[in-house]
Amino acid sequence: MLNLPAVVTAILALLSSVFTSSVWYHAQILVVGAILTPGKRTVRAILSVMGLRYSRHLQNYHRVLNRARWSSRAVRRKLLHVLLNVFDLSST
Repeated sequence: MLNLPAVVTAILALLSSVFTSSVWYHAQILVVGAILTPGKRTVRAILSVMGLRYSRHLQNYHRVLNRARWSSRAVRRKLLHVLLNVFDLSST
């Protein structure tokens, strides 16, 4: 399990409903790694930053982006809702 600040965990929890439970753990790793990765954000670079570059299950992280069932549109919608609430723009 990731050891993240409560604020980050709360924001990530808002996205959990978009992913299936089998994909959710890997998706969290990729999201946090993408935030922390400088330069080109490839799956390999993300896993390297997260300390998983030599993981025996690299294909699982690639499958999140290639084959897992989740909607990028739903993720975008949830993130937009979070941003609007953070900046309190939803009432305008």
